[in-house]
Amino acid sequence: MPERLQPAGLTVLERGWLSSNNVLLFDPADPDGAATLVDSGHCRHAAQTLALVEHARGARPLAGLLNTHLHSDHCGGNAILQARHGGARGLPVAVPVGLAEAVRRWDTQALSYAPTGQRCERFELDGVLLPDVELQLAGQVWEVLAAPGHDPHAVMLWRPADGVLIAGDALWENGFGVVFPELEGVDAFDEVEATLDLIAARPVRWVIPGHGAPFGDVPGALGRARRRLAGHRADPRRHARHAAKVLLKFHLMEEGRQSPAELAAWTAVTPLLASCQARSGSGGALSDFVDVLIAELYAAGALRLVDGCWQDA
Repeated sequence: MPERLQPAGLTVLERGWLSSNNVLLFDPADPDGAATLVDSGHCRHAAQTLALVEHARGARPLAGLLNTHLHSDHCGGNAILQARHGGARGLPVAVPVGLAEAVRRWDTQALSYAPTGQRCERFELDGVLLPDVELQLAGQVWEVLAAPGHDPHAVMLWRPADGVLIAGDALWENGFGVVFPELEGVDAFDEVEATLDLIAARPVRWVIPGHGAPFGDVPGALGRARRRLAGHRADPRRHARHAAKVLLKFHLMEEGRQSPAELAAWTAVTPLLASCQARSGSGGALSDFVDVLIAELYAAGALRLVDGCWQDA
C-alpha cells in the first residue's frame, strides 16, 4: 500500500489476480499481540501465502482467519494455514454465515467450485460472520457489512475509527467482480447497486480491494463502478461473455498452461461456461463459443500460445 494511504494496524499483501490480496490486522500498540488475517489467496499459491504471512506477522501469533467470501481465490490458503497452526483449534476460521453449512458439508456445488471448474482445499470452520455485527480484531473495532452482488453471501469489513474498508470484490479501483448470480438466472445487479450505496453512505477514506492496490479516491471508484453496472444492465449478454472470458483466463492462471485438447476437456465439464453461453445469446456448440472467446483473448494479448499450449499472458 502506498505510504500516503497506509493506515495503522494492518499490512496489505497485494497478490494479483489468481490470489486475492491478504490483509493482516494487528495492534500497533502491542508488539506481542495476536494478529488476524483476512482472506488467504488461491491454493496454487498456498505455500507462498504461508511464507508471506509468516514474514508479515513476525513474532505475533496468528489468532484467526476471516474470509470476505468463499471464491477459490480468497480462501484457497485456509487449509495450509490451519495445518501450520494446528487445525481449527489453533487457527479458527470464520466465513460469511450464508455458506457456513456448505463448508461443513464441503458442498462443492454450493461453494461454486464445481460449477466454475475451480479447486479449493477443504478447511475446517469455527465461526461465522454476521452482517451488522461489530468484531474486536487485534485491538480494533470492525463492523461486518453485507455485500451481495458479486457473491450473494459476501461481506466487507469496515473500521469506522479511521474509515478503512476491506471490500473484497465488491469494489475495486476500476469496477467490481463478475456478478455471478446473474449467470445462474438470479437478478443481482440491484444488489450490486445496493452495496455501492452502502459504501457511499459511509465516510470511507481507504479501500483495500480484493485485487489491485489499495486506494483513497473512493468517489472516483464508485463512479467508475456505477458506470460499469449501468453497462451490465444495458447489455446483460455482454456481461455474460465477459464472465466467460474471466473463467477461461482464471482457469489458465490456475493450471499454468494447457493444450487445446486439455482446455476443451475442461470447458466441456464446466457448467457455468454453458450458462454464460446461454445468457450471452450465442448459439451453436459450446466448443465453438469457447474457441471464439479464446481467439479474442489471444488477439487482445490476454493469452499466449507457447509450444502449442495456452497460458495466461
